[in-house]
Amino acid sequence: MNTELATLADRFWDLAMASQPTQATLLGDHRFDDCLEDPSREAEDRLIADLDALVAAAAALDPAALEATDAVTREVLIFEAGTHADHLRSRYPEFLVDPMLGPHMDVVTYIPQLTPVTADHAAAFVVKASKVGAVFDHAIGRLREGVAHHRTPPRVAVEKVLGQLDAYLASPVEKDPFLAIQPPAGMSPEDVAEWRADMRRHVEDVVRPAFARYRAAIADDVLPAARPQEKSGICWLADGEEAYRRAVRRFTSLDLDPRDIHQIGLDGIAALEEEYRDLGGKVLGTTDLPEIYRRLREDPALRFETGAQVKAQAEASLARAEAATPQWFGVLPKTPCILMEVPGVGAEDAPLAFYLPPAADGSRPGMFFVNTTQPTTRTRYESEALAFHEGVPGHHFQLALAQEMEDLPTFRRHALATAYVEGWALYCERLADEMGLYSGDLERMGMLSFDSWRYGRLVTDTGMHALGWSRQQAIDYLTANSPQAPNNIANEVDRYIGWPGQALAYKLGQIEILRLRAEARRALGPDFDIKGFHDTVLTCGPVPLGVLGGLVRKWAAG
Repeated sequence: MNTELATLADRFWDLAMASQPTQATLLGDHRFDDCLEDPSREAEDRLIADLDALVAAAAALDPAALEATDAVTREVLIFEAGTHADHLRSRYPEFLVDPMLGPHMDVVTYIPQLTPVTADHAAAFVVKASKVGAVFDHAIGRLREGVAHHRTPPRVAVEKVLGQLDAYLASPVEKDPFLAIQPPAGMSPEDVAEWRADMRRHVEDVVRPAFARYRAAIADDVLPAARPQEKSGICWLADGEEAYRRAVRRFTSLDLDPRDIHQIGLDGIAALEEEYRDLGGKVLGTTDLPEIYRRLREDPALRFETGAQVKAQAEASLARAEAATPQWFGVLPKTPCILMEVPGVGAEDAPLAFYLPPAADGSRPGMFFVNTTQPTTRTRYESEALAFHEGVPGHHFQLALAQEMEDLPTFRRHALATAYVEGWALYCERLADEMGLYSGDLERMGMLSFDSWRYGRLVTDTGMHALGWSRQQAIDYLTANSPQAPNNIANEVDRYIGWPGQALAYKLGQIEILRLRAEARRALGPDFDIKGFHDTVLTCGPVPLGVLGGLVRKWAAG
């Protein structure tokens, strides 16, 4: 690898890990175990300057003078560092009060997953706990700065976060996320007892009081200034249009006008109608689209009865997929995927499921989290598509394989490239149909339901953040144009409100992967090999969609 480029790649990875220390630990990088994410304006400004310098240095390298792999690395580095810096320029900590992305949920969701390999790691996590107070105080300061500049969050998000904070503060100290961290195997019982006592002392003296201060500041300072639901989108901020265009570029890697994305979503929703009628006639006895949606949404026979059933069907789907993948993939991940339940605090506001990549040091496998709360609102027919998306062959295959590509620079194995990552997982929902993984036509209906959901994201995300739609408009649109359950629709809309642009990545990424596959099939004719296509897509690590197109075309030409 070009020496200068290698230095820049290592520098970028170090910056990324230092600014996201909890994520670093989850990936198996223990250099920053004693740190927490710093939301202060000063830290933000330093990181922007460092990223801008990296982009300038990488752009100065002549791609024609680099080997092919290095030229790709240069392009990915410019994209990753540049869009990260632009994201920071939008100053999200000034208005980020969100039930999924807020700093309180970082503690609740990720701290229990930390895995100390040595006694030093365990000791560092105690230091991490001691810094929660300073981090939350910085977060409070940024929110007050936002209020002073009329950059405030939507009221519905604030109210949900207050509910989460109240639930945390009402929970027993013994259930605190920091106390869920398990000691390494090599520690003596005496050392473990002392370590647990130190951690509990910090939970009682630092962590819990920090949550209480954060809750008070949000209730007293932010809630009265919060935006009404009619102004839920980022476009209602003075710099909202620019911030949204940055988000679109970061999450899709495409230079698309939000209004064009909106139309892609509308056209996609319309195109699904015939598939719904075909399956509806087979499994529901009706071809009437509103009636199909109503039955899928309201029929209690299509719902789970218990959380155990939700978990069991997810486990069965993963097992079926794992048995079939060798016929469709030449390269398989070595790291296993295990099923976990979403933690109780915040679960009611959490998505249906999510995936946590494995730790690069092998200390933790890939983890597919499934939401088992309120099981009677969880649909049986969507469970399988969810498992194929989040687990196998979706996120787990892509993210675990990327980590195992040791010939790639570290930052490329863990690059954001959201449209690639989420586009692949959504591609797998349709691929699963080709692979014969769905257990019946009713379960195939879940594939259509999720397609409606992802096309609907293009409409509602751009609707709220570019066209000024209200929260209720977004909810009404998804209700009229998908069979999603009401609680899922509300949670998803609130997710789009708090994470502008991210929801666009799924469908736009899937569309591009399908387009590239069709293009390669035309070029290769009878020589087209689905294993070769999948291996080409998966072994390059996460890349912007334009880079992926070049790699697939090179494979087809070769």
